[in-house]
Amino acid sequence: MASEEPEFADVSIGQTVYDESGEELGSVRGIDDAGFYVSVPGVTNAQALTDARDVFGTAYVMWRCWECGEMGEIGKELPENCPSCDAPREELYYWAED
Repeated sequence: MASEEPEFADVSIGQTVYDESGEELGSVRGIDDAGFYVSVPGVTNAQALTDARDVFGTAYVMWRCWECGEMGEIGKELPENCPSCDAPREELYYWAED
């Protein structure tokens, strides 16, 4: 039996996404090789980005550029453009660095 290629949705940062039944999941906040990450509206127990932790208890929440791999610390929000290659904000995603 031949294996099928995985099917990937065409999504972009900020796009609202829905499940199969039409329920809103949230908006896309990041995309990588594994898929996309969603910010969920109205979640009261969500952690702040600066509170994210890895399995060992420590992590530094950074941004990373999809185009060039540059990384930087997150201030109040992502930079407008990558300072290294000038890629737009849509090419930046959240990254936990330990």
